[in-house]
Amino acid sequence: MHVYTDEVQSKPVRLIVATCKNMGIGKNGQLPWNLPKEFAFFLNMISSVSSPDHKNLLIWGRKCWETFPENLLPLANCVNAVLSRNLSSVPRHAQYLCRNLPNAIRLGSTLPLSEDIEIIWIIGGVKPYKEALMHPWCDLLYITKIMASFDCDTFFPSFDHEVFRKVDKFSGVPSEIQEENGIKFKHQVFQRKQK
Repeated sequence: MHVYTDEVQSKPVRLIVATCKNMGIGKNGQLPWNLPKEFAFFLNMISSVSSPDHKNLLIWGRKCWETFPENLLPLANCVNAVLSRNLSSVPRHAQYLCRNLPNAIRLGSTLPLSEDIEIIWIIGGVKPYKEALMHPWCDLLYITKIMASFDCDTFFPSFDHEVFRKVDKFSGVPSEIQEENGIKFKHQVFQRKQK
């Protein structure tokens, strides 16, 4: 039996994104590149849990959610919270509708849901990324650096490289340059500097 309380359990908040040379992440609500292996890495990261009774909370901006391929939903081991100030009901395949990022993070860190949540992943877009970078629980950034230029209209926000430092090798993340469809890319992890 679950008893609801306001007790907050700190959870890791992590960002995951793919960016091209100029930090572009999208064009007209879509990815400007076609990299199935990179996309598979993204899906694997956000859905991996250490125990079958655990889940990850995925926080999506509304536009990001609406452009995600519906045929891939629901994602295994995931609970979805969509951010919107305008929607009046929870979108199909999502479990929660939140008005802002702090409320969504609180959702994943307050009992009873928090007992099952391992990681809170920020999936996009720009405003959730920008706000999450400032959140004290945000400890890791998973950034796939695509080594090519694409025409983009949406860009990942700049962040302080003194606060988040690149890790040379990180467990579960390939460190070598990969290539797909003639496009080279590299997975990178940035870790918040310990105070």
